[in-house]
Amino acid sequence: MILLKGAAVSARLKEEVQGLLDGLPDGGHVPTAAIVRVGERPDDISYERNVIKRIAAFGMEARSYVFPADISAAEFVREFEKINEDEGIDGILLFRPLPAHMDGRLFERLIRPQKDLDGISPVNAAKVFAGETDGFAPCTAEAVIEVLKAYGIQIEGKRAVIVGRSMVVGRPLAMLLLRENATVTVCHTKTHDLKKVCREAEILVAAAGRAGMLTKEETAEGAVVMDVGINVDQSGKLCGDMVWDGLETVAAAATPVPGGVGAVTTAVLAKHLAQAAWRSRQTEGASGQEA
Repeated sequence: MILLKGAAVSARLKEEVQGLLDGLPDGGHVPTAAIVRVGERPDDISYERNVIKRIAAFGMEARSYVFPADISAAEFVREFEKINEDEGIDGILLFRPLPAHMDGRLFERLIRPQKDLDGISPVNAAKVFAGETDGFAPCTAEAVIEVLKAYGIQIEGKRAVIVGRSMVVGRPLAMLLLRENATVTVCHTKTHDLKKVCREAEILVAAAGRAGMLTKEETAEGAVVMDVGINVDQSGKLCGDMVWDGLETVAAAATPVPGGVGAVTTAVLAKHLAQAAWRSRQTEGASGQEA
């Protein structure tokens, strides 16, 4: 079984980002992301550090905007709008879920689509579902596609099964796979005979967010397994949605956890930041020529 490690994919994305940076009309501009966090959730803080480190490694900048968990919804809207309108900010990553007293959907509508690095805006969601390529898809969903392509795994014509229907991974990933001409089935908690459906997959995506939900019994001979789950097992170690015991006897390839899709997600975020900066500078250049 081939291990589909994320490090090589991230290196490839870094080269792509460098090409975008080299093509910026304003050579002195450093693409800048705003990392917006409300509260002190340990997992958010850890991810924030990873994002800042990855963006810096890609030659760009990230700034943290941290607000107390008890900030009023009205005040946070005002602060968020300042970030939204700041022309020095090319992209925004808003950590979710927000505290219970805030309407998360409001901020999905407020964020500028062209700055929406993780594809939470309804505008970007619509572009993904329409098969358009000028919006931003959720980073984890796009990371799955990047891994498959980087390892030369054929998507076109393949039967893909996704276990999980969230708007963060399952649903947008289904659209991205369709765009690559795969035949896609999305499974969920109400799917009858999940094992049978999964065993029909040539590409099996575990994205339910439940440790150990899938095993080799749900895996077809020669399948490619994309384990998107990030969970903590009883011993406190990171694990995916797949049970790895015996998986190597059936799967042709699989992404490890950690070190697989998750490692590519932040690289995709960095790529989105470079694209956002490039697109905004291209737009500004076109506006200047018209004037």
